[in-house]
Amino acid sequence: MVVTQSSLLDNISHPMLGDSDSTQQLLQWMKVVNLKQAILQAWKERWSDYQWAVNIKKNFPKGATWDYINFAEALMEQAMIGPSPNPLILSYLKYAISSQMVSYSSVLTAISKFDGFSRELCVKSLLEIMDMFCHRLNCHGKAEECIALCRALLGVVVWLLQGCAFYCEKLRELGPSASTEAILRACQEKLHSLMSSTKNKALVHISRLEDQGSWGNVEQAMIKVTDSLCNVSNQTQRTLIEETLSLVKSVPQMLSVQCEPPAHASFPSVHAFIMLEGTMNLTGETQPLMEQLMMIKRMQRIPGPLFILEIWKACFTGLIESPEGTEELKWTAFTFLKIPQVLLRLKKYPQGDKGQDFTEDVNFAFQYLLKLTPLLDKADQRCNCDCLGMLLQECNKLGLLSDSNTESLTSKRNVDREFAPRLKTAENANIQPNPGLILRAEPTVTNILKTVDADHSKSPEGLLGVLGHMLSGKSLDLLLAAAAATGKLKSFARKFIKLNEFPKHISGEGSKSASVRALLFDISFLMLCHVVQTYGSEVILSDPSPSGETPFFETWLQTCMPEEGKTLNPDHPCFRPEPGKVESLVTLLNNSSEMKLVQVKWHEICLSTPAAILEVLNAWENGVLSVEAVQKITDNIKGKVCSMAICAVAWLVAHVRMLGRDEREKPQTMIRQLVTPLYAENTLQFYNERVVIMSSIMEHMCADVFQQTGAMVRSPIEGQEPIPYRNLLPPKEPIHNSLSKQFQVVLHKGWVDSRALHLFESLLNMGGVFWFTNNLVKELLKETRQEWACRVVELLYSIFCLDTQQITLTLLGTILPNLLTDSAHWHSLADPPGKALAKLSVWCALSSYSSHHKGPFSARQRKRQREDIEDYNSLFPLDDTQPSKLMRLLSSNEDEPVALSSPGDRSMSSSLSPSQLHTVNMRDPLNRVLANLFLLFSSILGSKTAGPHTQFVQSFIEECVECLEQGSRGSILQFMPFTMVSELVKLPALAKPKVVLAITDLTLPLGRRVAARAISAL
Repeated sequence: MVVTQSSLLDNISHPMLGDSDSTQQLLQWMKVVNLKQAILQAWKERWSDYQWAVNIKKNFPKGATWDYINFAEALMEQAMIGPSPNPLILSYLKYAISSQMVSYSSVLTAISKFDGFSRELCVKSLLEIMDMFCHRLNCHGKAEECIALCRALLGVVVWLLQGCAFYCEKLRELGPSASTEAILRACQEKLHSLMSSTKNKALVHISRLEDQGSWGNVEQAMIKVTDSLCNVSNQTQRTLIEETLSLVKSVPQMLSVQCEPPAHASFPSVHAFIMLEGTMNLTGETQPLMEQLMMIKRMQRIPGPLFILEIWKACFTGLIESPEGTEELKWTAFTFLKIPQVLLRLKKYPQGDKGQDFTEDVNFAFQYLLKLTPLLDKADQRCNCDCLGMLLQECNKLGLLSDSNTESLTSKRNVDREFAPRLKTAENANIQPNPGLILRAEPTVTNILKTVDADHSKSPEGLLGVLGHMLSGKSLDLLLAAAAATGKLKSFARKFIKLNEFPKHISGEGSKSASVRALLFDISFLMLCHVVQTYGSEVILSDPSPSGETPFFETWLQTCMPEEGKTLNPDHPCFRPEPGKVESLVTLLNNSSEMKLVQVKWHEICLSTPAAILEVLNAWENGVLSVEAVQKITDNIKGKVCSMAICAVAWLVAHVRMLGRDEREKPQTMIRQLVTPLYAENTLQFYNERVVIMSSIMEHMCADVFQQTGAMVRSPIEGQEPIPYRNLLPPKEPIHNSLSKQFQVVLHKGWVDSRALHLFESLLNMGGVFWFTNNLVKELLKETRQEWACRVVELLYSIFCLDTQQITLTLLGTILPNLLTDSAHWHSLADPPGKALAKLSVWCALSSYSSHHKGPFSARQRKRQREDIEDYNSLFPLDDTQPSKLMRLLSSNEDEPVALSSPGDRSMSSSLSPSQLHTVNMRDPLNRVLANLFLLFSSILGSKTAGPHTQFVQSFIEECVECLEQGSRGSILQFMPFTMVSELVKLPALAKPKVVLAITDLTLPLGRRVAARAISAL
């Protein structure tokens, strides 16, 4: 007998028509009831599985899926009624699975609802059903169906764990039993088989995130199994169950498993980054430096000891090669004061590798360093002390090394030092070790700050003694270096700006108090000028003055002081004060034998000096004054207060820049007269000390102007060491040649030294960001040897740290799109240079994005005044050809949140990315460039043409995954359109569950659906 459609569905053939939910639920329920009737009828009439399928398909027209009437669950419920399964109905279920009438998720869900573990035959049958398809779990349907598979898989994991717990407990109650042990083994093997598959683990991981409470069921079931394990007498079986449990426990950590670290032991990027920081950014904050180092360590997966070793190697190299004088003191402070503090922060930083203690890493790093005897000997020779011994003591004080390790390392170094080359005794006696001086200078800085802070209005003479002592020898440079390395330089400068303001307030004063007031103004002015020239004006200008009024020195610094890369207008109003004051100053300078001090407002004198100098210069050029008269005036200017001479030279430098070569003679002569010290008896206190600093400041101011004509500021016999790192570019050579030559030198050397970094910075400033980046990328694309291409990446990454933000914007926003969209360039993107460029691009993007969203730029990057980052919108406007919806999304900012439909309703064909769901501000230049780059990647993958440019996109994504950069909020992968995931898994190298999990934002419901759909189809 064949069941008819009317007999099965006669109850619902004439339903009351309506759109209400209750009507739909009634229809659904009646279909289920009739399905059960059909099952019973088929069983009574002993239909074959084929007959069953034909009739059921005829009478239950398939909708979206057979799952909507719980087809699998209804069959299983009927099959498992008795103590053993009904073989006929079970055959219907197996046929439904084989012919794909039911989805795998519905079968797994039905299995997980069975709780009759005491019926072992039924459980065995269910495990056999799972064997039919669990080795090839997949789903090619909608995202919701894929999520259902994830949930079903997690449910069946819980069910298998509950089964293991039940049978373990049964062994306790009834004692050893072969049948119970067999079914326990079957459950364990099936669970082990399921969780050995990375794909299945990935699906369970998605389900865990989709329903946070569901993982609690897994954990509870695991606890029950663990508690019952003692009942399993078979040791082998117990071990197998423990291994299976560890597989389940590993699901939440499946993305944090790190790859093997690289085999090589040298890391040029760490070395070069430390060289860059030590040479150019001693005043930088410790936290950003530490975070950037950790970023490099993570991206390159550098083992802890080798990472710390590379830091120390760079420090010792910097000490050895630094020019004598200020630069040497800066490197000493960096090595002995700043780096130990950086390591202390690294110790507190959450380490990814939970292996060994950080102090052990430091210990091993020093042990490796001990083997580099020539490096240590050279440093000891340069510094005239046991450098390593002093470092060990500093690290021990900070808790970075244990006492026993410190003693062991010190004794080993002492043995090596017995055979080290020493300086001659006479030389030894005259050289005070800089490391010892720097370490002593650090507490002195704190004491000086307290002294300057005190109230000196009643007796400023005591303060004058302290300041005079600071000027002697190299004390000032030592104190400034120690302050810079410990983050106190801004405070130091702020205190001296306040001190410079103090002499403005004049009450009835005698000659003694007038001279003290003049000296306080002069010494503080000289110190501040020296700070600006040594460490950059941002030390003073980065923090605005706490009071409302701008202090005199800040005003003068911004408008009148020449700096590298800064052009001044000699006709600016700041150089033209009231005519009456200028006239009286000219008269004073021309007629008096020396400057008077009583009741003088020194800040007004300094502002009037440039105009006075112009009057004198005009008079000299028109024959009104003789050379001798001009000499007398310049002697008056520099005879008492050196600040006047500095203000005069500052204006003369700006004036000379505007003159032709033939017109420069007399202004340059006046500069030389002002630079030369005055050897007279009637000078103010500390004149010799002040004039040394004055001459140094003036030489720095004049260096560029005098170099243009090949003239000297003063004769080489009188002069000291040349200004370090100035005029490095070879004359009469194209800058492109200079860049290429210098890069080849660095490449063959294997690391970047301080001189090379300064040369690269000069080229960056001269050629601009695009020219600099583009030409260095060309150097990378020339390299066809894999090992050398990797070396180029590490070196370029560290060179790009000269200005990470601007270079990254140019690289990702202009250079890569040009290479990827022009087929004429595609051949250059073939491996290995193409893969190397992808690696470099990811490193730059990660570093730039991380630092950009953690705070302001470093002092080093603010110093260079090139194109303003805020103008990047005009350089990289959004492409007008993009879809209007995407255009609206990309141009939205945080003030205008875009209303988006729910993830379930949203079309998967749109170019939506997680960043838009997180309402990331797309008016930010870096966000915009990243969004546009990923849209370009998406269009490349979707195009019909494959080639090296497609391989580049694959390498880029692979590198993101290698760097453990997961696609969550706060990563660059959040700018990747969701649709790109399905294109990426078509590439064999990326068709891996872990890759899909890593590149999708699993914090978002839509991200989980995209990941589930991609993984289910693998």
